Amino acid sequence: MTDKPNVVARVAALLGAVGAAEPAGASTTEVGRVAALARPTAHRLLSSLAEVGLIDRDAKTGRWLLGPEMYLLGAVAANRYDVTDKAREVVARLAAETGESAFFSARRGDETVCLLSVEGSFPLRSHVLREGIRFPLGVASAGLAILSHLPADEVDDYFSRALPAAHWGDEHTEESIRQRIEATRLTGYAVNPALIVEGSWGIAAAVFDQNGRPAWALSLTGVETRFKPDRRQELGTLLLEQAHVLSGRLSS
Repeated sequence: MTDKPNVVARVAALLGAVGAAEPAGASTTEVGRVAALARPTAHRLLSSLAEVGLIDRDAKTGRWLLGPEMYLLGAVAANRYDVTDKAREVVARLAAETGESAFFSARRGDETVCLLSVEGSFPLRSHVLREGIRFPLGVASAGLAILSHLPADEVDDYFSRALPAAHWGDEHTEESIRQRIEATRLTGYAVNPALIVEGSWGIAAAVFDQNGRPAWALSLTGVETRFKPDRRQELGTLLLEQAHVLSGRLSS
C-alpha cells in the first residue's frame, strides 16, 4: 500500500512534464529530469501510459506527447473546470490596451499552469510563457501573485516542501522570494524583473475564487525597456482592475 501514492505522484509528475513540453514534446531524459525520476523509471512509466493512450510517442523524433485519451478526459472535465471562456475577453483587452502579451494562469497545487495567451501588438515579445507551461509558485509573476495572497501559514507550508532555487537558481531562494512577496503585498501586483530569462519582464495580479482565495492570475510579459517604473505602476493598476472584474465573473 505504501508504494501506491508514490506511483500516483510519479505518474502525475510525468504527465505534467510532458504537458509542459507541448507542442514540441520531450525526450525521456528531459521528462525524467523535470519529474525528478531516473531515466529507466521514466521510460517504463511513460511506456505504460502510452499503452492506455494517456501518452503518445512521435515515431520520427521519439519525443513524448500527451495522448488522445488525455484529450477525451480533458473534454469531459472541461464542463466543470474550464474557465477560459470567461477569461478570454479580459485577456484580449489587456493585450489590446497595453501592446504586451497577456496571459491567464491557474494554480495547480504548488505550481501555476498557463491556460490562455493573447499576443500583443508590440513587435518585440517575451517568450517565457506559453499555454501549458508550468512554473513553481513564486517563480513567474503569476505564481508570485498567487503565493503572495495566501495566508502566512500556507506560505510557510509551501517553503517547507518546495525548493525553487534548486532548479531556477539563486534568485529563487526562499529569502529572495519572501522579499518579493512583501513587495507584492505592498503594491497588490507581482513583478518578475527578468529573473527567468534575461531582458524579459513579467507583471501579474491574482484572481480570486468565490471563497476569496487566489486561484488564478492575469499577467503581462514584455521586454525590459517596456517595463520602466512609471509604466510598471500603470500596468499593475490595469491588471488589478481587470483581475477584480474577472474575480467577479468567476465567482458568479
